[in-house]
Amino acid sequence: MPLTEQLADYVRACFTGIWIQSHEHEDALRDIARLCHEENWRLATWDIDRGLKLPGQQVDSASASGGDPLAAIRALNSLAGEDTSVLLVLPNFHRLLNSAEVVQALAHQIASGKQNRTFIVVLSPIVQVPVELEKLFVVLDHDLPGREQLEQIARGIASGDSELPSGSELQTVLDAASGLTRYEAEGAFSLSVARHGRITNETLWELKSQTLRKSGLLQLHRGGTGFDSLGGLKALKAFCKRSLLQPGRNNPLKRPRGTLLLGVPGVGKSAFAKSLSAETGRPTLLLDVGALFGSLVGQSEQNMRQALKVAEAMAPCILYLDEIEKGLSGVASSGQSDSGTSSRLFGTFLTWLNDHESEVYVIATCNDISKLPPEFSRAERFDGIFFLDLPGTAEKRVIWNLYLDQFEFDADQSLPPDDQWTGAEIRACCRLAALLDVPLKEAARQIVPVAITAAESVERLRTWATGRCLSAEQPGLYSRSAAATEGPRRKLARNPLLN
Repeated sequence: MPLTEQLADYVRACFTGIWIQSHEHEDALRDIARLCHEENWRLATWDIDRGLKLPGQQVDSASASGGDPLAAIRALNSLAGEDTSVLLVLPNFHRLLNSAEVVQALAHQIASGKQNRTFIVVLSPIVQVPVELEKLFVVLDHDLPGREQLEQIARGIASGDSELPSGSELQTVLDAASGLTRYEAEGAFSLSVARHGRITNETLWELKSQTLRKSGLLQLHRGGTGFDSLGGLKALKAFCKRSLLQPGRNNPLKRPRGTLLLGVPGVGKSAFAKSLSAETGRPTLLLDVGALFGSLVGQSEQNMRQALKVAEAMAPCILYLDEIEKGLSGVASSGQSDSGTSSRLFGTFLTWLNDHESEVYVIATCNDISKLPPEFSRAERFDGIFFLDLPGTAEKRVIWNLYLDQFEFDADQSLPPDDQWTGAEIRACCRLAALLDVPLKEAARQIVPVAITAAESVERLRTWATGRCLSAEQPGLYSRSAAATEGPRRKLARNPLLN
């Protein structure tokens, strides 16, 4: 629902304390001014730089015209009229709410506003309501621009048809612009025209990457190589590509949710998430759960909500959480170790994971699922839980060929024994051989497979995954007994959806 419609409803219902979360104060003020003009309401604004202002009028009060927030709040009653509502908009007022006098003045004004229909409207990029005022404010969102408004901005920037793409190219540009504010979109379109003579999505992604870096909560990964650079994982590739590229996803109930990848370290879980981005044309957002924790009360939960909100604004995209059991490992003992912060953070993510209807495809990787609560992997959290085992003989041959080509080795040379090697260990062998300028077999002496150093953990993972996870290599459920036999053919329970 647009901001003006929400605000009109709450003003008519006489909610006299309204907090609007917005990063675009000028745009929000224009919407509020237009609404007040249509409804014949009076509008006043105050900020610490320009003081108290009324459109078309000057407030005849020396104290109210300066930078005193108390004077501005107290002046609101003098603006009240018998037959109309008065809105006082306070941009960035959250910075002044550490004062007991300001908080008390707001509480008195919001309470008295019920009688004379005066309204306090705080414009702020964050929701930081003091506990004394929590029950007095309602919180509204000023949404980021939608595709229609972004297209209008692009048409306003482009001076002719040659600068504005059309058809599918225009839709790609609008996908890239999703998640930008109006100000950022206008700047990105202008920069693109200045650089390339037309609007393209490369400049938009550059601006988006800067925006994510400023937030410190997410990192953007784009481009790279697709599935051709990743050996094996045939069933997992087919499942994700089919679910993401299937046409006709207008019904939110039919949209894919994501996958949980469980497996031995080094088998390609992280590489798969990044290659899926190039394969489907969706950007991958990397969410570091550990970076969400803040020192202030409530900051961690706010960071999680903000990160998920940014991800939804950038949809369609892939949200990637690497080794999630480490970021959420303290959930079970959260009440004793961190006053419940991990539990609340985990609960916020689980609720969103289950209820969100946006085109955000979640890929979470895990090396030890025993550290995660069982509710994380229940049905409808993810579309599927896949187990990535050590690659078989055929898969390892593909991986060898990929890295021999990347490190410029002769493809016909003799390969070292690679029993129980992962893809990461094959790459390490090729890199060491190139770095030390030695044959592959000599470089292989420096490699100790994780299946040897952590044999017990690997076997425990395989035992847990048997009959519980889908196989990443072949359609059907993973079978430990079948996986123990090296080779491309494995006896698996067939899954007709993956055939």
